[in-house]
This record gives sequence, structure tokens and C-alpha cells, in this order.
Amino acid sequence: MSDRAPPAALEIDGAGHSFGRRRALDGLTCSIAPGSFTVLLGPNGAGKTTLFSLVSGLLPLREGRIAVSGFDIRRQRSQVLRRLGLVFQARSIEPDLTVAQVLRYGAALQGIGRRTAGERIATWLDRGGLADRAGDKVRTLSGGQQRRVEILRALLHDPALLLLDEASTGLDIDSRAALLAEVRGLCSAQGTAVPTAVLWATHLIDEIDPVTDHLLVLAEGRLRAAGTVAEVLAAAGTDDVATAYRRLTAPTAKAA
Repeated sequence: MSDRAPPAALEIDGAGHSFGRRRALDGLTCSIAPGSFTVLLGPNGAGKTTLFSLVSGLLPLREGRIAVSGFDIRRQRSQVLRRLGLVFQARSIEPDLTVAQVLRYGAALQGIGRRTAGERIATWLDRGGLADRAGDKVRTLSGGQQRRVEILRALLHDPALLLLDEASTGLDIDSRAALLAEVRGLCSAQGTAVPTAVLWATHLIDEIDPVTDHLLVLAEGRLRAAGTVAEVLAAAGTDDVATAYRRLTAPTAKAA
């Protein structure tokens, strides 16, 4: 058995992207360890969705390098996509399908055989607290439960990296807190050799766990700080997350 450490769940080196003259992402360099929960924190327009689109191949990567679990997005795109779980801000499940149908269809798209899919779906429904809703149509679920179904679908193939872009949008405070706790718990309970890492994009500082989470602070397309919450607070010269957020995401002066 090899003693080599597994590759980073996500490694980004000098990634950039422009929409015409607007610089959406500028020389981003960072990495995310396997099994970690990392909050990508930044205001609206910071470049979070652009980054997710580059990692998932929805936008072509023309600047820098991005690798998922050691596989390069340019040269090994199919390998990257097999190791990604994706949940974007907009809902993407058919409301007239049952929960079980949504998950079976998701498993089929990932090439998971029927028997294995059935076992994994049963396991994830139980872990996600939705076993008793398997036969119910999606439209009968609450907003938080619908999000949970999307996340379970994204985890069926044991991805190396789970991307969640503003996944708590539209949920009330209690539902947001419950969803975050569930995502942290679901991934830590996997029991796989290399557990899924989570990159959770948000502009809400109350979604950060100051004890366990890692932070990437993004503003104006640039990485302003990275590390544990304590390290980011130290970089901002404060012991308060809200103050650190304001300082780190303050607009930079534009040249005349």
C-alpha cells in the first residue's frame, strides 16, 4: 500500500477569466484538501459563479490551471467531471418526478448500475432523512428538502469535490442552518478512503463555522485571503468575522 498523500481535491494555479473588458477572475491560486469543508466567501459579483463554471467546464479555461483530484480540466475533462458533484443556485430537479426517480435518473447519468444505484440511493436517503419521502413528488417537499435531494443526487457517485453555489438561496435562517449541518454531516459520514471535499459558495458570514471551516475570501475576482478562520481573521487584523469580511472585500481604488 502506498503512503503517498492523495492529491488535492481542487488545485487552482493562476486561473483567470474575462467577459469582454470585465475581469471576472484574476490570477486565482489556491487548493482544497480532501474531505475539507471550505467556504468560498465573497459579495455578489466577486467571481464565485465564474470560478464554479470554470471548474465544472461550463466555461473554457484559457488562463492558468485547474485540477480536480489530480486531473487537469483541460487535458482530462471527462476524468474531472466524474469526480465532481454540482449543485448550482437555480433549482435543477423536475417537480413532477418522485424523489426516488430523481435519484435513479441522476445515478444513470453517472453510469451507476441499477443494483448499485438502488443500494446507494437507499443509503443516502436514510442519511439525508428522506427515506420516508422516496415515493413523494418533488413539488410536495419544502425548499430545504428539495435542496437536500439535489445534494444527495450530487453525492451518489462519491465525488472527490462537491461544489455548492449559493445553495441556501431562498431558505429561511433555520433551514439554512439545518442544510449546512446536513452537508457537513453527510460528507463526514461517507466512510470512503478519500472523503468528499466541499466548496460552499456564499456571501453570508453566518454560514461559516469558525472552528472547522476553511475560508477563501474572494472580491473583485481576486483572492483576498485563504486559510482557517483564525488565519483569515489574523490576516485582516481583527477577531471579528464581520469586520474581517468588510475589510477584505472592500473595493480597491480604480486607476483614473
